[in-house]
Amino acid sequence: MAKRVLVSGGAGYIGSHVTVELINAGYEVVVADNLSNCDMTCFEGVKKITGRDDIPFYQVDCCDPDAVAGLFAENEIDAVIHFAAFKAVGESVAEPIMYYRNNLVSFLNILEESRKQGGCNVLFSSSATVYGEAEVLPVTEQTPRLPATSPYGNTKQMCEDILRDSVAAYKGVKGIALRYFNPIGAHPSALIGELPRGVPNNLVPFITQTAIGKRECLSIFGNDYPTEDGTCLRDYIDVVDLAKAHVAAVARMLDGKMKEDYEIFNVGTGRPVSVSELVNAFEKVNDLKLNYKYVDRRPGDVMAIWADTTRANEELGWKAERSVEDTLASAWAWEKHLAGK
Repeated sequence: MAKRVLVSGGAGYIGSHVTVELINAGYEVVVADNLSNCDMTCFEGVKKITGRDDIPFYQVDCCDPDAVAGLFAENEIDAVIHFAAFKAVGESVAEPIMYYRNNLVSFLNILEESRKQGGCNVLFSSSATVYGEAEVLPVTEQTPRLPATSPYGNTKQMCEDILRDSVAAYKGVKGIALRYFNPIGAHPSALIGELPRGVPNNLVPFITQTAIGKRECLSIFGNDYPTEDGTCLRDYIDVVDLAKAHVAAVARMLDGKMKEDYEIFNVGTGRPVSVSELVNAFEKVNDLKLNYKYVDRRPGDVMAIWADTTRANEELGWKAERSVEDTLASAWAWEKHLAGK
């Protein structure tokens, strides 16, 4: 019988792509989402891509312990992938209490139910923000975590620690934290992609919305960093590649291949790309001109971060495959799909 995976936050950007790849790999998936930062567009897209109309969907808030208990009571859950969190660095600096409450309480409720079930495999959606302003690049999983530069990053560090301690304390609870870098792009079908509510906090949807005319001008935060072109360096990973890393990690847990009960993996490409380079690549690949301007640095942003992915490559048997060019073409195809073009 197929193993069942609960995907909390599964109607969102990364969650929807992971749901597709899990179903493609033969897993049964239960999706839970409170739709606070998305609508049903991507979930409907998932059904079209997979040809599955029967994917269970629960509109629940994982901050509600009774709702989370209900998910586990109604479904036999073999593994959980937890995405249900607020994720904007700048917003977290402005609204720290909102971020701490949502991101910590939702995860605590998931872990509490996992413990009550007598154990469960928990995959936590962590982030490169846990490394802070790293002194040595690229970062490995052994790179010391530095104080986070934002409340968002701090919630990721705290959730990693909560998972580590829960695994140590509760029999049968196993955990993997995937530290991802900067997910971008969309599914090649253009049926799912990044669809933020309101003004985007992430770079690529702001690029595509500017290109299509939804936004007047793209703001690039800071061009006075000590980098080659003055803009931040990031490790941009294609969202489908990222989704496949989750499938590899779930298989590692469910097939009993973990070497320790709590493991950490970096999920990136290992290639630094500057914000200006990404904007220029988008223009070139899609043969268009963007209206953009440089503005002051944004609070909470680090200058440079990229991954050493050796551990994920060797242990998970996973590697990022799609090029930045293909990824940016997919992002534009998704934006045009949304606009009906």
